[in-house]
Amino acid sequence: MKKIEAVIRPEALESVKQSLLEAGHTGLHAENVVGHGHQGGVVRSGRGGQFYVVDMIPKVKLVVVVTDDKLEGAIEAIVEPARTPQTGDGKIFITEVHDAVRVRTGERGPEVL
Repeated sequence: MKKIEAVIRPEALESVKQSLLEAGHTGLHAENVVGHGHQGGVVRSGRGGQFYVVDMIPKVKLVVVVTDDKLEGAIEAIVEPARTPQTGDGKIFITEVHDAVRVRTGERGPEVL
């Protein structure tokens, strides 16, 4: 099993969520986070024409756990709707999941996904 942590733009959340559902991935978690990558933040103009740097950009972090054979499909389901021609579309991190447990029944392994 693999855990996918995807950091995306907040405005992409609904389309990514729909894409994952259409690809058969029903279990996901989302949380609002802040951070920055290569762009280092953005420069904004405030009142009076003064400029200021916002170096912690609002993002959404999605967490999806999939079986190994469904990994590439899940990645595509995230990348396609989240991609824009601009810097700051996000990142995807993939890690190994050794086990999963369904709390209600005590079942273990990929069957709980």
